Amino acid sequence: MTEAWGPDDDEPRPHIGPVKVRVPAKINLHLGVGPLRMDGYHELNTVYHAISLFDEITARHGDTLTLTMEGEGTGELLLDETNLIMRAARALAARARVPAYARLHLKKVIPLAGGLAGGSADAAATLIACDLLWGLGMSRDELAEVGAQLGSDVPFLLHGGTALGTGHGEAVSPILARPTIWHWVVAIADGGLSTPAVYRELDTLRAGSWPPPALENADSLMSALRQRNPEVLGAALGNDLQPAALSLRPQLADVLKAGTEAGAVTGLVSGSGPTCVFLAADAAHAHEVAEGLTAAGVCRTVVTARGPQPGARVI
Repeated sequence: MTEAWGPDDDEPRPHIGPVKVRVPAKINLHLGVGPLRMDGYHELNTVYHAISLFDEITARHGDTLTLTMEGEGTGELLLDETNLIMRAARALAARARVPAYARLHLKKVIPLAGGLAGGSADAAATLIACDLLWGLGMSRDELAEVGAQLGSDVPFLLHGGTALGTGHGEAVSPILARPTIWHWVVAIADGGLSTPAVYRELDTLRAGSWPPPALENADSLMSALRQRNPEVLGAALGNDLQPAALSLRPQLADVLKAGTEAGAVTGLVSGSGPTCVFLAADAAHAHEVAEGLTAAGVCRTVVTARGPQPGARVI
């Protein structure tokens, strides 16, 4: 990240021009959900993976804090103080003890409430953008401490790549594996799913007579990543929230079936859904699967993506 430095080159200073930050979406290659904790969170054991579906935040100097947007979700996403972008800017300003003054603009591609952590991605991008705009000079780890207060996925989206998440997902450890590009097909649904509602539905299903089986630890997934074989990785993917998402949105079963029939290595609901992601063998195969899914007419939009990608970065 490019910093602006003061005359004596030992203190960062505010950035003069606008700052633009690009941030990826995330999928969960493994999402193991433990019991509900006393603090209201579920214990998680997850493997995050950043993919090439990007939002952008542009930050400019201002004499108050404002937010505008374009793209996906315009007119639906609230731009008030409840928005994670606004909350991230104010949390960073409070941490640094500076005024929360900035004109922020969101160019949105990641769908709302889609299980791809779009809100958390935007918060991560805001932390990077405002840190540079205000000349704070904070490290990624310091920004991650602020981000963890905003959402479990924010620390990962500051770093990107592929990483193990524990706690309620906020404790992130990079996974060291040989560089491999994985190819994905992303099926975006009409409308979103509330993440808290999906977790509540999982709790309800687990309390019933026929609880869905729970995933074990992520060891097999991490071993599969090292083997660099799409078939092996596909067999290791898993998401404990998938039964709950299917219970709330039964038509997602048609999307998963259509992806399989289109030739995907495997597919699963992404995070809390309703986005579904499908693993392909290579770029050409991904385009074939995308064409088949599009022809099936079971989702609003189909895009291809690659991972892993770096986290929020100045462009």
